[in-house]
Parts: sequence; structure tokens; C-alpha cells
Amino acid sequence: MQFNRIYLLFIILGFLSSPASAEWFKQQQAIMGTSVSVELWADKKSQADKCSQQVMDNMHRIDQAMSPFKPDSELSRMNTSAAANPFKATSELFQLIQAANKMSQLTQGRFDITFASVGYLYDYRKGIKPSQAQREQRVNAIDYRHIILDATTQTVHFKHPDVRIDLGGIAKGHAVDQAIAILKQCGIQHALVSAGGDSRILGDKRGQAWMTGIRHPRQKDKFIVAIPLTNTAISTSGDYERFFIQDGVRYHHILNPASGKPAKNSRSVTVLGPDTTTTDALSTAMFVMGADQALKLVHKLPGIDAIIIDKAGRIHYSEGLKPPDK
Repeated sequence: MQFNRIYLLFIILGFLSSPASAEWFKQQQAIMGTSVSVELWADKKSQADKCSQQVMDNMHRIDQAMSPFKPDSELSRMNTSAAANPFKATSELFQLIQAANKMSQLTQGRFDITFASVGYLYDYRKGIKPSQAQREQRVNAIDYRHIILDATTQTVHFKHPDVRIDLGGIAKGHAVDQAIAILKQCGIQHALVSAGGDSRILGDKRGQAWMTGIRHPRQKDKFIVAIPLTNTAISTSGDYERFFIQDGVRYHHILNPASGKPAKNSRSVTVLGPDTTTTDALSTAMFVMGADQALKLVHKLPGIDAIIIDKAGRIHYSEGLKPPDK
């Protein structure tokens, strides 16, 4: 009987230490041209709804400010005027462009938000690409060094008249990082926030790791590898998200800044790190680099790992992710 009393006491203490109503809650919305989801552990549905809505509201705010497709967004207004006169930017946009330029320096220009100087001529839904003449006319505008930032006045100026910028390779990562900050302030300790190919995990899955699958780049419903993760950011860039095939050639949205053409060295790149602003930009840059150069960079960066599927479909792992030899 003594054993039964002790066992019963453990059960009672377990109920007392964990609110009976606590459970996982999930919200999902279409924002920033992709599916945004928030999955979190909360004591009450009202807390989960409030915290998730704060995240969604902030995602909408960032989309409204940084979308190149909304003519009244801050980014669109910058693109139309910054070549003629310095554009006074908000602190958030200015700092994100600063972060993008630092990533351009780190990756020797493989990540470059001025890719949009040619990129805006592609329409992946309609299967439209620029002619060779159009591309060659504008490719010289692709160079992050054309962006002049003045921290004193917080202004952005384009040195080349044809420069346009697109933050698609870093803004979703930034939005996910902000979402995690919001959830922490909201008292949430366990969550997963995803925006398209960018995800970040807060804590764990209540004593378990989150299993994150990396999609096969040529078979939509198949995963090529699954990774257990906690307290980690993960971003994937692939040639299968926005693309069209014309005359046997795959035209996708990840452009090589050197040519203004779709990068051809990779099919998919997944990067793991401490924050999604970093992993988002690195996955784009490493896709352009190809496996050999990308892995050399990864091994120089503390806290960063990567899985690269090259143009032939071969899988390459950074040292921290290599599976054990069989």
C-alpha cells in the first residue's frame, strides 16, 4: 500500500505542476506570399490566440513595409526614388539593409539584394523571363556597393540609376526572429514559427525535439532527410518554389548576381543557425555558391551547419551534421 500512496502522490504533484488546460495551439495565415504558421504551448486558448495574433499582425506590418509588390510599401517608394535623392528610411528597414550588405561582404556578393535590378523582369507565374538584351542592359546595376548608407541621416541612396532592391532573401527570416521575440515577451517558452522556407524553434516540443523534414527538390511529397531540432533556426532555399520550365530549362527565383540568370550549382540548400535572419540570407548565398564553396564558408562560421543538394542531386553535409558511417 505504501508504494501505491507514493505513486498516487506523484500523479497529484504532476497535475499541480502543469496546468490541466495547457496544450498546443496552432494558427496559420497567408502572409508575405507564403504560409505563415505559429504553433505554441500555452496555459489557455485566450493566451495562445492573443500571442499568435500579435505575431500575425507584425508579419502583416513587415509585409506592408517591405514588399516589392505593393506600390505603397516603404521598399517600393525607396526603389522609385533612392537613385535620384537619398531616401529617409525607418530604423527597421535601414538596419535590415545594413545587415544585408554585411552578408554581401561575407559571401563576396553571392548574396545581393540588388539582384532585383534584373529580377523584377521575371514573372514565374506567367513564365516570363527577360531577353538577353534586357538582362545585359541591367546586370551592371546588380552590385550591393551601389547602395550608399548614411547612418547619421538614416538615408539610403542608389549610385546606379537602374538599381532596385528586394529583401525576399532576408525579410522573412527577420520576421520570424521578431515573432520569436514577441512570443518570449508574451510568456511563451515552447513554439515553432514558420514562414515558407524559414523556421525557428523556441525551446523544444515539451521534452522532445521537433522533427524537421527537408523536402526532396524533385519529388514534392518526399523528404530527403529529417533532423531533430531544439532552439534552432533553419532556412531552406530551393529551385522548386517559384519557377517555370521553358524549352527544357528551369527558370527559378534565386538569381546569380554576377549574371542575372538563375543559379545553377544547387537544387536545395538548408542552413541551421542561431537566428533566421542569418540562415535565410546564408541559404540564398550558398545556393549560388555551390557545395564546395558553401561548405568552406560554413566551416568558418561558428554555430552554422548546412545540408546542400547539388545540381546532380548529391547530398553534402557540413561537419556538424554528417551522418555516422555505416
